Amino acid sequence: MKNWIEFPRIEGKSSRQAHCDLPEGTYEREFGKDGFFGPASHLHHANPPTGWTSWEGDTRPRAYDLVKLEGFGPSPWDAKPIFHNAHVRTRFWRAEGKMVNLVTNADGDELLFVHAGSGDLFCDFGHMGFSEGDYIMLPRSSKWRIECAEPCAFLMIEATNDGFRLPDKGLVGPHAIFDPAVLEVPAINEQFKAQQGQVETKVVIKRHGRFSIVTFPFNPLDAVGWHGNNLPVKVNWRDIRPLMSPRYHLPPSAHTTFLAGRFVVCTFVPRPIETDPGALKVPFYHSNNDYDEIIFYHKGNFFSRDNIHPGMVTVHPCGFAHGPHPKAFKASQTAPKKETDEVAVMVDTRDAVEMSSEAQSVEWAGYVDSWKEK
Repeated sequence: MKNWIEFPRIEGKSSRQAHCDLPEGTYEREFGKDGFFGPASHLHHANPPTGWTSWEGDTRPRAYDLVKLEGFGPSPWDAKPIFHNAHVRTRFWRAEGKMVNLVTNADGDELLFVHAGSGDLFCDFGHMGFSEGDYIMLPRSSKWRIECAEPCAFLMIEATNDGFRLPDKGLVGPHAIFDPAVLEVPAINEQFKAQQGQVETKVVIKRHGRFSIVTFPFNPLDAVGWHGNNLPVKVNWRDIRPLMSPRYHLPPSAHTTFLAGRFVVCTFVPRPIETDPGALKVPFYHSNNDYDEIIFYHKGNFFSRDNIHPGMVTVHPCGFAHGPHPKAFKASQTAPKKETDEVAVMVDTRDAVEMSSEAQSVEWAGYVDSWKEK
């Protein structure tokens, strides 16, 4: 338990409730600790916190178009690295057909988000079908392979030297957001049994970023049964029922889907827009002082951003305020939408991330200027 210095005070012109009933003509900025989980203050500014006219240096908002990446191989170890630090490693992979070898990630749990396509996954525990919008969580050192029924694309998130857990849902109870009963697990079914046999099989193990190959004279995916609770699970974004409040814009932490020791994975899905006249109807300006924020855009229209399309990634490192683009902010005040139409995966990391050279090759350099008034 952290014993933060907490004694809320109010100074000058201020609202009594965060994100609601702002003083006329002001722009609210949340200044927080521990992402959106810790203590925070809310400052009311006379000008937009994103109203910069120029920017120099490396710490800046960035955007990358992963659609432009090319040259993928048939193995997930051929995926393109996107960003990493000591606790998380994220890659993007396009795949077709059938994987020849099995793979094992001995560096940490693996979370696959299916951006496009469908197919079948075979692992130690059996068989699972997958389709667009699925999260597949594979525990550390699982052996697995996929067979694509059509061209597929995956966002791959590794919890380096760690594992994925479900968030504590607090007052709303364990069945909110999604009931654990919707989690699907592999089955030892006829498809799984049909791929077993005395056929030479290679397993490519990743450990410390290096690879070892183990050859068996049989397919080691030969389980006849299992029991326990450390196993792959699958959930689709369509199974997520987001927390909502008509009177208050909830912070991204309310949409946490998975978490590890030093980062969280949140999912933004379609939901009704706030209806209270005094409530903010777009994400609030904020200084996320302890986390880097990375968002992968999966599908839909991204209501707080301009010129963003599915397959792009934005990175907002800590150290500056950010929030909605000017056009989105104005529209929220004059003609707000009735509901959002977007699906996105957000990874908030407690430690600074490094972007790969592959990501830098598809950077949209003009993203930092996208907050300027047109």
